[in-house]
Amino acid sequence: MIKVEDLYKSYGETVAVDGISFTAEPGRIFGLLGPNGAGKTTSIDCISGVHKPTSGRILVGDLDIVRNARQAKAQMGVVPQEVALYEEVSARENLHFWGGACGLRGADLKSRAGEVLELTGLIDRADDAVKKFSGGMKRRLNFGCGIMHRPPVLLLDEPSVGIDPQSRVRLLDLVREQASAGVTVLYTTHYMEEAESLCDELAIIDHGTILADGSLDELRSLVGEKDMVKLTGTFDPAEVSRALGDNLPEIEIMESDEAALLVSMSDAAGNLAALLGVLQENGVVLRETSVRRPSLETLFIKMTGKELRE
Repeated sequence: MIKVEDLYKSYGETVAVDGISFTAEPGRIFGLLGPNGAGKTTSIDCISGVHKPTSGRILVGDLDIVRNARQAKAQMGVVPQEVALYEEVSARENLHFWGGACGLRGADLKSRAGEVLELTGLIDRADDAVKKFSGGMKRRLNFGCGIMHRPPVLLLDEPSVGIDPQSRVRLLDLVREQASAGVTVLYTTHYMEEAESLCDELAIIDHGTILADGSLDELRSLVGEKDMVKLTGTFDPAEVSRALGDNLPEIEIMESDEAALLVSMSDAAGNLAALLGVLQENGVVLRETSVRRPSLETLFIKMTGKELRE
């Protein structure tokens, strides 16, 4: 189990993590969902013991990451956002190195490396230099290094960034397999669809603060049944706000500028014509319209006033 209590981390006057708390349970995947710069990596770095929290408490099982650093770190496997591999040597040698660093020796080390090569689909490339690998293969090997010592807690920081769809699917399956085996998985991502398909529980984080957390059903319930409608064209934000307020007050403006309008409304299929009519009557030139059902992205926009940025 991972228990984070009021974690705060600052660098001088810059606050990277601002008092977050959550619990990740064994056999489940807990996601930290947010844009780049939200505080996800800093949170992982504090939990893994790379950085000391400015304040707050982090428990891995019953071990405090500050007071019992060595024992707590031994319980964790970490897959960093930046690939941590030696490219001049083979996949097998990388696994031997990281497994040895975590205490594996002799026959157990060799046997476990073989298991991980099979798991990650790299057994046929086991003795090739990593520099010859594709980005997706490196990501899978990076994951394999993190699970060599069979850790009961696994920290994954944006492990699928920049990989091909086939490797992404395989990697997400590997994560699910770890959770199914009873491992506590903490997974950070800025991909909405990934979070929705993978995580049992989620915390939406931005600017170092958790905006909402809970199961997928609990988070979706915060959105309600309203659809999101995005329109692009030429807008006068002040005039659009006045026109909708006067004619369609039940429609909520989420984002508005000169080039785009994002609104939340009930039954978009039935009420879209009324919206378009009001906008066109007030001089709006429309180019494109799209409708989205309620989702985590809807919730993120509702809470932050913006779409999830890269």
